[in-house]
Amino acid sequence: MKARVYVSFKTTVLDPQGQTSRSALNGLGHTSIVEVRQGKYFDVQIAPDAARVEVEREIDQIARDVLANPVIEDYRVEFLE
Repeated sequence: MKARVYVSFKTTVLDPQGQTSRSALNGLGHTSIVEVRQGKYFDVQIAPDAARVEVEREIDQIARDVLANPVIEDYRVEFLE
């Protein structure tokens, strides 16, 4: 089992890299692009014998406490079987 944790800035936080990417895309003629938000993801490999309920709780804690800064970032977890 694998978990993928997506981390991105909250919508209320400025994203300078996203703004730069949007400006570059607009400059290349992609004028329909009005916003780009930058993010990242982490792939976490989980032991095959781990209990799903415990893993879900553990990955959520890891995402909240280690992988994301909850003051400025949101996260979501996706499990890949």
